[in-house]
Amino acid sequence: MKRLLLVFSVVLSILVLSNCGIKKMEDTKLLEMKVEGDPTVSFIVWFKVGSQNDPKGKEGLAMLTGRLLAEGGTTFNSYEEILDKLYPIASSYSVKVDKEMTVFYGRTHIDNLDIFLTLFKQAILSPAFKQEDFERIKSDMVNFLEKDLRYASDEELGKAALYDFIFDGTPYKHISDGTLESLRNITLDDVKAFYKQYFNKNNFVVAVGGNFSDNLPKKLKEDLEKSLTDGLETKYPEIKTQPINGYEFLLVDKDCNATAISFGFPIDVVRGDEDFFALWLFKSWFGEHRNSSSHLYQVIREERGLNYGDYAYIETFLNGGALRFPQPNNPRRKQIFEVWIRPVPHEARLFALRAALRELKKIVDNGLTKEQFEITKKFLLNYSLFYAQTTMERLGYQVDSRFYGVKDNGNYIEYFRNKIKNLTLEQVNNAIRKHIQYNNIKFAIVTKDAEKLKEDLIQNVPSPIQYPTPKPQKVLEEDKEISIFPLKVSADKIRIVPVDEMFVK
Repeated sequence: MKRLLLVFSVVLSILVLSNCGIKKMEDTKLLEMKVEGDPTVSFIVWFKVGSQNDPKGKEGLAMLTGRLLAEGGTTFNSYEEILDKLYPIASSYSVKVDKEMTVFYGRTHIDNLDIFLTLFKQAILSPAFKQEDFERIKSDMVNFLEKDLRYASDEELGKAALYDFIFDGTPYKHISDGTLESLRNITLDDVKAFYKQYFNKNNFVVAVGGNFSDNLPKKLKEDLEKSLTDGLETKYPEIKTQPINGYEFLLVDKDCNATAISFGFPIDVVRGDEDFFALWLFKSWFGEHRNSSSHLYQVIREERGLNYGDYAYIETFLNGGALRFPQPNNPRRKQIFEVWIRPVPHEARLFALRAALRELKKIVDNGLTKEQFEITKKFLLNYSLFYAQTTMERLGYQVDSRFYGVKDNGNYIEYFRNKIKNLTLEQVNNAIRKHIQYNNIKFAIVTKDAEKLKEDLIQNVPSPIQYPTPKPQKVLEEDKEISIFPLKVSADKIRIVPVDEMFVK
């Protein structure tokens, strides 16, 4: 821990001196972030539409539409021609489609600004909607659901299953790529109609960061307004989750080498709420993403060597297996508290689950100590500087602040650090008691021989563990308590789904 703090302190002064500033704008459709000395310009065009707006039976339509704009041809160039023009100027554009927003990203060197902006605007304003592009992208999405998500990563499969399970019956239920059945129902005409409805002049925000001329952001906004059709700003559907009664399990039965466990429950806290920052400190202590200093990591991985890591979240963290730090532009009006237990040997699955639940109960019942609080606060004040290391990431956080209504004076990371700096131990422990609990939880587990796990859960069988190498007596004594930690589960609260039936409809 001390070594980590030392490394982060060394870079602290460097990052704080980064020369960037936000120009405060009255225009609700504009965000500007000047970064003197940056040889590039970063663009974000945020449309207020996401997978929550997918029509019933056409889930995946928002993603397919967004990708067709970013990965398809325009009325001026085929997609291959666009790539040929972007390559020599070392520029690119892409799209991210999540529950609440569709975001187009673009980045180029200032010397290539005119060439790039022409291509970038054409992608958004003049899509060709070619059948071959449509079929290519739809096929890619089907393959992702059918092959990649089901079989390439049990961890991502488990996390997707958890969100599906918790948000069942809401517009958040399906992942942004939709389902196999819904994707096959989507036609090119559906995409054109969706584009016309949501990609309109009243439904976007432009954000520009880097070293640009003063009139550039306004000019881009005006160009979009001039070319997009008239329309209405998106209305946000209600996200009302069903109450969780006790422990509820979704077991994904798969012939896999290890068991991946995710569990959680909805919380009524989002970014900008006062309790958000207290919960962020708590989750950082309990399970900071991919960080060995966190408590769960120490208990399950460091002391017992059961897996690669164990983490906790109060905001959605997409692509956690590949990323070390959270990325902006995945905002949600409804979040969950989530614990991710990376794959453990099948014979240790019940033990690892019990260990995590036992630690959750201890922290909810007892709260953080003064020492734990102070160490975590110091850690976060330094670690958070790494959340936005590029102009594009800092710009993305400004878009999120606009979404959440956070008044951060144009620098969310500084705002976040000030909130953390001013936290008290009492605030953190009060927030834990108010929002975190251990009695009503949903679990998504990807495992082999799910029927055996179901029986073990129903019967609450003990789960003693053996190690290939000796462990300290303190660990062995704790293991006795962990192995009999009560799991009160009834048969009707456990559902088994074969992996090849996941994301079908």
